[in-house]
Amino acid sequence: MSAGTLYDKVWDRHRVAELPGGSTQLFIGLHLIHEVTSPQAFAALKELGLGVRHPERTVATVDHIVPTTSQARPFADSLAEEMLSTLERNCTEHGITLHGLGSGRQGIVHVIAPELGLSQPGMTVACGDSHTSTHGAFGAIAFGIGTSQVRDVLASQSLAMSKLKVRRIVVEGSLQPGVFAKDLILHVIRSLGVKGGVGYAYEFAGSCIEALSMEERMTLCNMAIEGGARCGYVNPDATTFAYIKGRPFAPEGVAWERAVSWWRTLASEPDAVYDDEVRFDATTIAPTVTWGITPGQGIGVDETVPTLEQMPAEERPIAEEAYRYMDLAPGAPIRGLPVDVCFIGSCTNGRLSDLRSAAAVARGRQVAPGIKAFVVPGSEQVAAQARSEGLDRLFQEAGFEWREPGCSMCLAMNPDRLEGRQISASSSNRNFKGRQGSASGRTLLMSPAMVAAAAVTGRVSDVRELLENPSAFAAVSADPRPLAVSPSLLP
Repeated sequence: MSAGTLYDKVWDRHRVAELPGGSTQLFIGLHLIHEVTSPQAFAALKELGLGVRHPERTVATVDHIVPTTSQARPFADSLAEEMLSTLERNCTEHGITLHGLGSGRQGIVHVIAPELGLSQPGMTVACGDSHTSTHGAFGAIAFGIGTSQVRDVLASQSLAMSKLKVRRIVVEGSLQPGVFAKDLILHVIRSLGVKGGVGYAYEFAGSCIEALSMEERMTLCNMAIEGGARCGYVNPDATTFAYIKGRPFAPEGVAWERAVSWWRTLASEPDAVYDDEVRFDATTIAPTVTWGITPGQGIGVDETVPTLEQMPAEERPIAEEAYRYMDLAPGAPIRGLPVDVCFIGSCTNGRLSDLRSAAAVARGRQVAPGIKAFVVPGSEQVAAQARSEGLDRLFQEAGFEWREPGCSMCLAMNPDRLEGRQISASSSNRNFKGRQGSASGRTLLMSPAMVAAAAVTGRVSDVRELLENPSAFAAVSADPRPLAVSPSLLP
């Protein structure tokens, strides 16, 4: 049983009661909602004659169903229009703040909450979306919940939860030029398996993690759920505080100093007890690409698709299914595999630093003939900042489409979809069968820079070979400057 970790501290501070059966009633500090998983929850609330207990602790945005070509209302998709209208009515009725289209604050829920300063250390954060683990980058305990739990949080601002074990994942050393947080988390999931984290919270630690920017930490924690961990987190430090300071919902003045002092006490103790510990050497990690139908089926770009003999017996059935679905033979190289669509965006990799790293590859190059490539900023603020840096023009001159913010082809609950057997190079988080809109479409997960490399070559490529000065590239793409919040963008 863990003791003295950040997870233990945050859990204890939010415990309301111990429940029969051994679970805990846990207070939820921040509840994020969107248009897909909230309508049924509000309907259930109405049937029960209940209101929203703490509307000031729930924040809404619209992301999953919004089109990224034109966001003029009403949407061409009547169902999408109805979902958005329903969210608007529910927020108005219950006094919930909605960051809607054109507000300057709209975007993917896991992008806007950090950039607005809503996500803070020591919080419990819940949202009806699997990738809520993103907010663990701030030293919060954050997890995705189902629609019935969204109802429960709306009604009571609490949840019945069972406490997780804590696994410390220590990553030492530096990522090499051309290798990013996305490669790191794909490597971790490859090593531990997609079920390896079941029953655990992941604490990411070590010199490599400490050197990551906040946006890189968000990418890391975002995909903890893909490794089976309900949540993942990084202990708050000076990098965390520098990112939060000055954002619209960050504490100010004396309250800021008091908050930072408290946040510092939340970090795991030097003598904290963990249920498990795993160590990685960052210097050995290569740009990583998935070859199969789970995020755990990843390999270095210079490796070949593994054979059955190279796998544990329990992984062979899903590997055989993946060979057939992906049309890939055991032992085949992943580098050089032709792609059809290249997608840069999502809650995993739709932030400014992601766009910068892809732009560093696209600059001065052209999208290969026959390739559809598009960039979807994670939020209106990311889009505005990218435009101010000229990234929109850079991408368009290279042959990419520049879109409006939204979840886009990460899960294709909007017009952005694969067609037929198309293969996408994607900076998103899931490569499940049919995930990107076509029942037979195929997805290769990789970093935004690797997606850009695939776009300009028309095939899976090693981004390190496209860069004349990889060290300089790494310096640009890992720019630690926080995303500036322009007053002109705010309502």
